[in-house]
Amino acid sequence: MRGHLVPTTGQFAPDPAGCGEYGYGLGTTGGILVLAYRGSGRVDFEESREDFLHQLYWSPDGVLATAGGFVTRREGLWVRRAVTHEVTALGGQTVYRVCLRESPPALVGLRFGAVSVAPAAAEALESIARPGVDPTEALAARASFMAGLAVTADEFVGHHATGAGFAMRIARALTRDPADPTSLDEWASRLHTSVKTVQRDFAREFGTSYTRWRTQLRLRAAHALLQAHPVHQVARKVGYATPSSFVAAFTKEFGHTPGRLHPRWSVDT
Repeated sequence: MRGHLVPTTGQFAPDPAGCGEYGYGLGTTGGILVLAYRGSGRVDFEESREDFLHQLYWSPDGVLATAGGFVTRREGLWVRRAVTHEVTALGGQTVYRVCLRESPPALVGLRFGAVSVAPAAAEALESIARPGVDPTEALAARASFMAGLAVTADEFVGHHATGAGFAMRIARALTRDPADPTSLDEWASRLHTSVKTVQRDFAREFGTSYTRWRTQLRLRAAHALLQAHPVHQVARKVGYATPSSFVAAFTKEFGHTPGRLHPRWSVDT
């Protein structure tokens, strides 16, 4: 399914393609339009630009691939008006595309990039993107959403970390570059803490180990890339030394080979 931007007037409801449209205060600076693509397959927001609207892309349950890297559910992708961009989501996840006429306070001046989405902001966005919401309540939720977005690493950790913040800092760096080869020992040294502390922090934040979290990130990012790039390129982009090791890990994770997503590209392509 390809992304599309609908007119800012008319009836807003889920369409047959699985995209719900929810608009409030449209035509005003304080309005918001949310397009919700819910689990109906791969979503491609192909190279495009909006000259009159800022946009934010966010998924609560998957990875979004962009020209500059990847974002997971802890973050969204901010695109200022008139900035050309391209975003891809793997199949079976929900993706929200938020259109705004004004920038959130913390994002003024940012042209393009990953931004922190606080839990309260995520909750507010999801409360807007459903049928039958009272307009007054929706615009109040919009204010909470706008206030819960931020840019910097410090704000990112402040929004989300329930522990010491070590796991969140590492996760943010790996989201930018899943191929980053830094070992857990090296991360602990950079953060002036112990490996055991970092391991405990990953278990607290993500409910899994550092190694498992990194593997899931890499393979989910790969899943989003495979219909646009051959296997050997994707393997390298997400940190695997050889296509064969990537294929083995991918097959173990998803129960099928990468070639199933794009049969014309083999491992040797």
